[in-house]
Amino acid sequence: MLEPEQVLHIRQGTPTEAHYRLKQKLGQTAGRQTWLAEDLAAQPPELVVIKLLAFGDQVQWDDLKLFEREAQVLRQLKHSQIPKYRDYFSIDDRLLWFGLVQDHIAGASLKQLIAGGQHFSERQVRQMAANLLHLLIYLHELSPSVLHRDIKPSNLILGKDNYIYLIDFGAVQDKAAAEGSTFTVVGTYGYAPMEQFGGRAVAASDLYALGATLIHLLTGVSPAELPQKDLQIQFADRVSLDPDFVWWVAKLVQPDVAKRFQTARQALEALRSLEASKAVPPSTSSRQPNPSRERSPALQRERSLVPHFDTRIQLHQTADELLIQVPGANPWNLLYLIPVGIGLAIFGQIWAPVMASMSWQFGNTLFFFLPIVLLIAASTYWDFLPTYVQFTPKKFAIYKSPFGFSLTMIQGSNAEIHNIFHTLRAFRAGKQTYEKRVVTIQTYSSESFFAKGFSWDECNWLVKVIKEWLRMT
Repeated sequence: MLEPEQVLHIRQGTPTEAHYRLKQKLGQTAGRQTWLAEDLAAQPPELVVIKLLAFGDQVQWDDLKLFEREAQVLRQLKHSQIPKYRDYFSIDDRLLWFGLVQDHIAGASLKQLIAGGQHFSERQVRQMAANLLHLLIYLHELSPSVLHRDIKPSNLILGKDNYIYLIDFGAVQDKAAAEGSTFTVVGTYGYAPMEQFGGRAVAASDLYALGATLIHLLTGVSPAELPQKDLQIQFADRVSLDPDFVWWVAKLVQPDVAKRFQTARQALEALRSLEASKAVPPSTSSRQPNPSRERSPALQRERSLVPHFDTRIQLHQTADELLIQVPGANPWNLLYLIPVGIGLAIFGQIWAPVMASMSWQFGNTLFFFLPIVLLIAASTYWDFLPTYVQFTPKKFAIYKSPFGFSLTMIQGSNAEIHNIFHTLRAFRAGKQTYEKRVVTIQTYSSESFFAKGFSWDECNWLVKVIKEWLRMT
């Protein structure tokens, strides 16, 4: 039986000998205890937190494996917002206890603060979101990546230094360990997304938990107690916030993982983009474009069309139309085709005499390869075509003009536009995933993007020009 003021003697008589004095029990569940303790090896003694797992009838092998995995992962993590790993041990005190020691963070959990009646402003929640996204970027971009899988208010400590600390990595998963193995269902109802309960946790699963936590902070109500519509948490009617921020949080908790931000970096970029677009204080009125409102003479001047940097993007603006011409792929990329052309030429020189003497086989080969060559040529031609984005007082369209004919890819009503922003978006090339910056037109039912791969300055400039023309600022 563990008691306050009891001293745990660890690895006595060895170079790694340690002594911990138990001070206060912080929590207890079946087979588990958490203690505030003193590390007596430090001078003066330092406060630490010890998590203990009793191996017995109430603890299964899967519990022990998760506990050991937590210790292994924490040993490798080096981040200022994760309590530092100190020690891992086992002792025999009537029961076999396994212990994990970490630095103690002075502060209170967000769950304790909410229970105590504390309310958080939009500004505070935005700052917490940004801090946690920086932390998730660190975890998710490790090799192998680390998923926390149990982000919630009780696992977030608001330190006395006003930083947010992430604790309890008991549900942690590293990608390498997860591949090809059976899974243990972890997570907390209301905060964990559906795919996680099916053993398919991804980076966006942690983003869902972050979003659910932010909703709890903003509403004061656990997300498990909020109503849902089509599995989507309904919270907007309970808060009075910037509509763009409400949209951003709602995107974090999309039930369909494909509709969420795919990476923490992408979510942070979108949050920064929202803040950057607030060059003037937001109106309390609707964020929808107002085409019926008379445009000011200043808008019709070309002050917004000339950026302070070099760009290949062209804008044409009148009172009735905004036309953006985004150039296609850089012509210098054609240099990559030179080795291909040389290879085909050599192939032709070597095999042409042989194939000519075998006319029937030559015809079949040509019939097989010609569609492939034409498809590659058409794809290359399409990539090099400029993209046009057109706004009129009522509609918008995204199109290209192959061979002089307009081919509309996306079109919609301006009244349906909820927001326009730029962010990083994930793309796939074979088995590889990469990110490129894009400008996104977000409506109430879909998202369309353009200007793929252009710089932050160029995309930010486009967003400002479009919002100004649509009178969304």
